[in-house]
Amino acid sequence: MPRSNIRYVCQQCGYESPKWLGKCPDCNSWNTMSEEAKPVESAPSRRAAQASAAPRQPATPITQVEVSHWSRSTTRIGEFDRVLGGGVVGGSVVLIGGDPGIGKSTLLMQVAAHVSADYGTALYISGEESVEQIKLRAERTSSVTDRLYLLAETNIAAVLSEVERLGPRFIIVDSIQTMFDPTLESAPATVSQVRTCTAHLVRIAKNTDTPIFIVGHVTKEGAIAGPRVLEHMVDTVLYFEGDRHQSYRVLRAVKNRFGSADEIGVFEMHEEGLEEVGNPSEIFLSERPESSPGSAVAVVVEGSRPLLVEVQALVSPTHLPAPRRMASGVEANRMALILAVLEKRLGLAMGTQDVYVNVAGGIRVIEPAVDLAVAMAIASSFKDVPVPPRSVFIGEVGLAGEIRSVTQAVKRLTEAARLGFEEAVLSHGPAGKRPKIDGMQLYPARSLREAVYTSLVG
Repeated sequence: MPRSNIRYVCQQCGYESPKWLGKCPDCNSWNTMSEEAKPVESAPSRRAAQASAAPRQPATPITQVEVSHWSRSTTRIGEFDRVLGGGVVGGSVVLIGGDPGIGKSTLLMQVAAHVSADYGTALYISGEESVEQIKLRAERTSSVTDRLYLLAETNIAAVLSEVERLGPRFIIVDSIQTMFDPTLESAPATVSQVRTCTAHLVRIAKNTDTPIFIVGHVTKEGAIAGPRVLEHMVDTVLYFEGDRHQSYRVLRAVKNRFGSADEIGVFEMHEEGLEEVGNPSEIFLSERPESSPGSAVAVVVEGSRPLLVEVQALVSPTHLPAPRRMASGVEANRMALILAVLEKRLGLAMGTQDVYVNVAGGIRVIEPAVDLAVAMAIASSFKDVPVPPRSVFIGEVGLAGEIRSVTQAVKRLTEAARLGFEEAVLSHGPAGKRPKIDGMQLYPARSLREAVYTSLVG
């Protein structure tokens, strides 16, 4: 048996140290160093490995490389296929993360049922539940098919043996943190185990052209637990977002080797499972109170899809020495920047006000095109004057108080006009490059002051 050295490995970034440290010097995380036994490779085995090392195929000039299109399999869930780039690519490895109870297993159960019915055998491997528990979920979501196989196993060697015997067309692993390699002395969910088990699954996917979906646990900060190398090893990384106490869920791609990394899919959770939402804009705006101060509509683009979202703001006087600033759905630092611009360039006294900003529907917006809507909602609540109910706001706010243009303006305005909006406030821009949309009145504004005093009357 090979000798072992004790190493302390950071469970967040994979940093190794010969002694225990309270704080990881690489990622600055506290109390993440875990003791692991690392096998020591002998000199003869190293020499043998070096002697047998050879590439699977020699280097090829780039001019002689033939590019073939990837074959995709649809899952009959349009929102899921959209996020993946049009369907599941053969041999791809997809990592899905999300909070506990958000619906990851439910979604993958529905995907497994559809692909097994259409393309062949699907194997659902669970290290957290028994096959009886999985069967109950399948019955609840109407996902019972003859070609869907269940396996409750945590030993990766046993999993690989069953995969070789069954030869499935699709594989789901729920979750990677429960898998372990018996040849390693470290415990499950450690860096070494997660990295090794994922490497086994990636090799199976590439050698057999079998798509594999892997569920990953997330930390309290919302990132997938384990070393960052896990996300580099897979082809696609998806995050399932939303409040489990609400019905809407957002599936967001943050990495995709076979499609856009900015796409999102919207789902609604029902007792019978997840149902895709084909027109999210109408859902997000369905309960919007019109003629109410502190509400503004922004048009954002997620991947190839324009979305209309309602930005809500509440500004109220405070007697605290440090006013409260809370943001949900937008970046807190971005909100602080907009507040500073409103106070400096427009003279709105924000230093004595508590400010709360929220994007209705539980969606998270990261692009700067939402800046103008955030500023308008805050100014509307501060002045207690509603914005025009049929207006949308598109633009990035600069530190000088200017409104900067954003990309895909025509696509944004077309979607707003389709949903019945009649006015749009956006960047002034060059006169010859302003979009023209039938049925919409455009109000170009050079500065935030101009936009606020154009829209807020009274």
